[in-house]
Amino acid sequence: MSAPMQPPQKQKQAADSSEAVERLARDLAALAGADWQRLHYGVAVSGGPDSMALLWLMATLLPGQVRAATVDHGLRKGSDEEARMVAGFCAREHIPHDTLRPPTPIRGSQQAAARAERYRLLETWRQAHDIAHILTAHHADDQLETIVMRLNRASGVGGLAAIRARNGSILRPLLHWRRDDLMRIAFDNDIPFVDDPSNADDRFDRARLRHALRAQTTLDVEAAARSARWLAEADEAIDWAVERLIASWPDASDIAVIRDEGYPPEMLRRVVTQRLRANDPGLALRGASLDGVIAAMKEGRRAMVGALLIDAVPGLARTIWRISAAPRRKARK
Repeated sequence: MSAPMQPPQKQKQAADSSEAVERLARDLAALAGADWQRLHYGVAVSGGPDSMALLWLMATLLPGQVRAATVDHGLRKGSDEEARMVAGFCAREHIPHDTLRPPTPIRGSQQAAARAERYRLLETWRQAHDIAHILTAHHADDQLETIVMRLNRASGVGGLAAIRARNGSILRPLLHWRRDDLMRIAFDNDIPFVDDPSNADDRFDRARLRHALRAQTTLDVEAAARSARWLAEADEAIDWAVERLIASWPDASDIAVIRDEGYPPEMLRRVVTQRLRANDPGLALRGASLDGVIAAMKEGRRAMVGALLIDAVPGLARTIWRISAAPRRKARK
């Protein structure tokens, strides 16, 4: 006896879902390399439609090679229930799942601190389970939001590259997918999800921007995502060129030296940044602050960056500078 035929709508949904899985396979292969089918992956799942759709797609594509993690910061009411919802779905689909919680309360700028702690927890989890890559569900609409936010902050090439498709062990294979595509996958396959209330909280810049962008029809979301990818490639190309430029210096091995041989402004910014970070890897310097340091250098003035000093080499002002450690301040009695 032949199997009963599905209604036309169900057939279309099944075909669309199959096509979506094949699309993910292509995007993942482009990021993870030739051995992508042999690797094990972790999916960061918040419980929203985007990450739930990604988890379902991955579990369908590579059954038995996928593990899920939900980070519960405990910052708002109901977050523990969302983690339990994800755990319940994973149990039903036979996907190993872990809920990760910070060992201490989040302090400082809440969104930035929570983001940093989320990735720290996920990296520790990845290493503990011998996972090759962690996947997040950032998509083209997220990318456009980030680009516009960075424009408002006068970001340069690196900032406008926005969300990177690959950053260390993190892969983001959905950066060319639309939010509506992922929502449709969730609905068509009866995937449960929740809406994070912070997405509608106008206290946050991104939430306000998201509302504004949903109402506009001028900006092409997918074109913006392609531009971000090309900007990321340009950013990497400039860094590549600067590394080779520094390696050509006669004193390249001396990380205290900064040279300027008439470099274009963006090249000099990166020369200064790379040399400062060679002396202090944790140093964060960008935008107007970096330009202020370079202006002081060009004018022959001493520049102070964190715990580092930059001084012109006598007789070679505006051409060669040296980095040194700032003297420690004497403790007050």
